[in-house]
Amino acid sequence: MNIGQVIKDFRKQKGIKQGEFAELCQVSQTYLSLIESNQKEPNLSLLKTIAEQLEIPLPILFFLSLDESDVPEQKKEIFKILEPSLKELIAQIYIDDPKS
Repeated sequence: MNIGQVIKDFRKQKGIKQGEFAELCQVSQTYLSLIESNQKEPNLSLLKTIAEQLEIPLPILFFLSLDESDVPEQKKEIFKILEPSLKELIAQIYIDDPKS
């Protein structure tokens, strides 16, 4: 699971600087940096706050952070097939600017 990278990517796509986002989430910039580099795991309460500030549902944040190592061996093939399409669909709904 790579939740830190997903948080960082969403934050950057929204054009929010790390210090500003840390303030919005009521954590230090240092702590947010550790989360974004996957050196610290935020608790569920903080993840909810992060998802709210990024304006995405928490389950979407979790889904996007999944990688192949999170999937049981017998399901990896279908994961490889579906992952790109599902992530593209999610990007169209939650990331891409509908005005562009």
